[in-house]
Amino acid sequence: MINLQQDADGFIRMNRHFPGSTLISITFSDGSTEQFSGRQLNKVYDEAVAVYRAENHLDAKGYSRAPKKTVQPSQKIEFVPVHPGMAP
Repeated sequence: MINLQQDADGFIRMNRHFPGSTLISITFSDGSTEQFSGRQLNKVYDEAVAVYRAENHLDAKGYSRAPKKTVQPSQKIEFVPVHPGMAP
């Protein structure tokens, strides 16, 4: 059996899938305890990963499909608009 503790923000540490038949006991921040199977928590984990990827615009494998940054620096400008009367 694996024992997990919920933190103050309502999360448990789970960075991988657990074996499906393993019993997992979670102690919640209010002191109550519940038991889950690894299969149940793996579903919760998969849903959380899907939400994270959707919010961060990642594909199903976790890769960003946004256009790559250009070679030109984006913080610098090369063209400045001017108009008559700007000089004091």
